[in-house]
Amino acid sequence: MATVDLPLDRDLDVRLQAARRFWRALNQRPLGSPPLALSLRARVRLVLALRALDGWLEGNSYRKIAEGLFSKARVPDGGWKTHDLRSRTIRLVQKALRLVRGGYRDLLRHKGKDNEDAS
Repeated sequence: MATVDLPLDRDLDVRLQAARRFWRALNQRPLGSPPLALSLRARVRLVLALRALDGWLEGNSYRKIAEGLFSKARVPDGGWKTHDLRSRTIRLVQKALRLVRGGYRDLLRHKGKDNEDAS
């Protein structure tokens, strides 16, 4: 007989889900979805953020990064300083920098809709 010791801390809900998946695996039952699975939108945003950071670390301007991420056709010739793609590109680079500086650990913590990064 196997046992699971679960501390009663702020991660109890995730631990319970993981323990249930472990029990289902032991009993050769379908596992269900992982407790910390990221949505498709979140995964796409992480990929864009890391690609943006790669471009930034290579010395590219935010305009060049945006052209690479979103296509040159979507980046305006004028009005770049106030364009939403410029702001979005800057936020992507900042998000990736936070991940590189240790924020990747946040991916291992369950976040509700109130705590998600909306940018």
